[in-house]
Amino acid sequence: MKILVANLGSTSFKYRLFDMNDERQLARGGTERIGGAESKCFVEIGGKRRELVAQVPDHAVAVRLCLEQLTDPADGCLKSGDEVAAIGFKAVHGGRYSGAQRVTSDVLAAMEEMSRVAPAHNPPYIKAMRLLNEKLPEIPLVAAFETGFHQTIPDRNKFYAVPYEWAEKFSIRRWGFHGASHRYIGGRCAELLGRKDLRVISCHLGGSNSLCAIKNGRSVATSLGMSPQTGLLHNNRVGDFDPFALPVVMQRTGKSLEQVLDDLAERSGLLGLSGVSEDIRDVETSANEGNARARLALDVFVGGIRSYLGAYLVELGGCDVIAFAGGIGENGAMIRKEVCAGLEELGIKLDETKNAGARTEQRISADDSRTQVWIVPTNEEIVVARLAKETLAGAK
Repeated sequence: MKILVANLGSTSFKYRLFDMNDERQLARGGTERIGGAESKCFVEIGGKRRELVAQVPDHAVAVRLCLEQLTDPADGCLKSGDEVAAIGFKAVHGGRYSGAQRVTSDVLAAMEEMSRVAPAHNPPYIKAMRLLNEKLPEIPLVAAFETGFHQTIPDRNKFYAVPYEWAEKFSIRRWGFHGASHRYIGGRCAELLGRKDLRVISCHLGGSNSLCAIKNGRSVATSLGMSPQTGLLHNNRVGDFDPFALPVVMQRTGKSLEQVLDDLAERSGLLGLSGVSEDIRDVETSANEGNARARLALDVFVGGIRSYLGAYLVELGGCDVIAFAGGIGENGAMIRKEVCAGLEELGIKLDETKNAGARTEQRISADDSRTQVWIVPTNEEIVVARLAKETLAGAK
């Protein structure tokens, strides 16, 4: 069985193709500037990369172009597009739908209900999925919602202290996201340590950020809440924020609610605090040069990680593994060092030499650390492919 896993943006389509018989990645590729005068496309098969410039007006044409590249008689990896059993999507928020779902009109309607909560994510996926359902009806579409892994979170960690009917009628609750990443990290840690009864704190740190407490392979708490704007600060999104500050900002600035929400979603986080960049590498460079606001942004970021880390140590009653993933988690030696600083009495101790040089999957904790600290590069795409395969099997 071949599964194509798609990652969509409003003007982009990136994909990986997996053979699910042995979970080999057969190809990867993508198209940028969809809808523009010229779109840039590439495909990598067997270590060989091909690039081309074409006119790609929409995502359906991008998928057809992808299938043409994958079935190219000269150097493709498929005999026919019919070999693609499904397209799986790392979808974000389905509201009343969670887990992995065949994409239907009702699933798309549920996603639309949550578009105001996930404005950067849901609209482009809805548009592309609807188009693909219409123009490529022969290929089943499966949405693997990021909220799915967090369905096991107990109610005490799920509910906000708001009128109960808000949760019942409007789905106001902590949904959690980055589910594919946290699911992969929890499973990979179990493989690395040869145990399924682990207490894992998964730290997905990149453009957007979240921590997840995992016990026996199940999510029991996560920092992201109702929307992807919550929890830890993100590259340009706010993180946790007191809603009663909204009318103050609106009154003082004359901005509408929509304008203030746009500020919180687009011009906050690392960018808003530092005034330098949404890229943590730029912020670190500026902080090292003496920029106080850049240093503040890093301190707030690390402080938030440590706050959730402490809460999850209590939630789990201790921890067997702390795993860092994502662009920052894998490459940010300074961030990892500051997160773990001074935690020796809690059984968390880094090996500073290993931490400083680590870039791939490896243990970076000291030999006498009770809690193992690892870098675990995530693989969200294979999780989506597995969920799509399970969904197709369940539909038969």
